[in-house]
Amino acid sequence: MRDSAFALKGVSHHFGETEVLRDISLEIACGEFVAIVGPSGCGKTTLLSLLSGHFKPARGKIERRGDERLIFQQGGLFPWLTVNGNIAMGLKAVADPLERSRQLCELIDLIRLNGFESHYPHQLSAGMRQRVELARALAGPSNTLLMDEPFSSLDYLATIRMRGELARILRERPRTVLLVTHDIDEAAQLADRVIVLTERPAQIRREFSILTPRPRRVTHPEVVRVIARLLMELSDGQEDSDSRESSLYESNVEGD
Repeated sequence: MRDSAFALKGVSHHFGETEVLRDISLEIACGEFVAIVGPSGCGKTTLLSLLSGHFKPARGKIERRGDERLIFQQGGLFPWLTVNGNIAMGLKAVADPLERSRQLCELIDLIRLNGFESHYPHQLSAGMRQRVELARALAGPSNTLLMDEPFSSLDYLATIRMRGELARILRERPRTVLLVTHDIDEAAQLADRVIVLTERPAQIRREFSILTPRPRRVTHPEVVRVIARLLMELSDGQEDSDSRESSLYESNVEGD
């Protein structure tokens, strides 16, 4: 655990009779960007909730270092607070008002929303709201970002821009990042390592490392290669699942 932000050892979890995760062992280094992909409903968000401490695993052990901040799929800005007010929520641990104000100005500069400090969330575009969420998550002493499909509500062009913004911001303010996403282009473009989960109960099916330094274009040859391999892994997994369902159906028909 010396240089690790997270270490999962034999982690399993279930909700009632439904087994969601089975025997997950994974280590995430400090400063590493890891993306988790897998079939819909396989337990990616459950894994994120375990890492955040929101749930405790039914079996196994999770070790964590530092403070985590979460960025959710649906957005979590307070509609009654301005841009400044929302970001300041992440700076509550900063006792000195002058230092808090200085850090707030730095974060506004970082997300390039100068002039929008007094705007409310409904007055911002979806991409701008996402940048405010990112600034709030980066505020204060946090050193880890847990991101649950943060760009899924954006259109394609806004998503591409936000990927670039995230890469730029992390270059200026490095963090350990765990990203849950269904978008394999996003995973391959942003992450240092991509973890592929199986169908539920989820286990680690495969890992891919991307050695090209961030930021990188989605058209970079290594990114394209990893996207192709991820497609192959996920489609193979779906074919395996379809085959199991087909076999089950056939056995039931034969039994009838």
